[in-house]
Amino acid sequence: MSRVKRVAVTSPQTRLAHSRRRSRGRWRVPRLAVNDAERADLLYRAQRRRGLPALAGMFGLVFGLPLVFGLFPGLDSVRLLDIPLSWLMIAVLPYPAMALLSWWQLRRAEKIEDD
Repeated sequence: MSRVKRVAVTSPQTRLAHSRRRSRGRWRVPRLAVNDAERADLLYRAQRRRGLPALAGMFGLVFGLPLVFGLFPGLDSVRLLDIPLSWLMIAVLPYPAMALLSWWQLRRAEKIEDD
């Protein structure tokens, strides 16, 4: 039995992508001017502070639903369109609520930047 030399086969696009990545050098983080860096830091801190209520609302939604089901076990017997209300609350309620919370937080963050 003769041994055949193994050859790595790659597409030309892969070789091209690898050669481009190597030739560029290291990526450097752009530096801001002192005034811009201070403003960015202030904006970051203000947006982080104003984001806490949205984060608390998200945690309340995600961890509050199991508490509601624990406190009110009768929700399993209530049916809407022959589907238990508890299932609908898990499958339908969180997504629009999360979208609303994220929209609300985005508007608050943009307002800070505009001021």
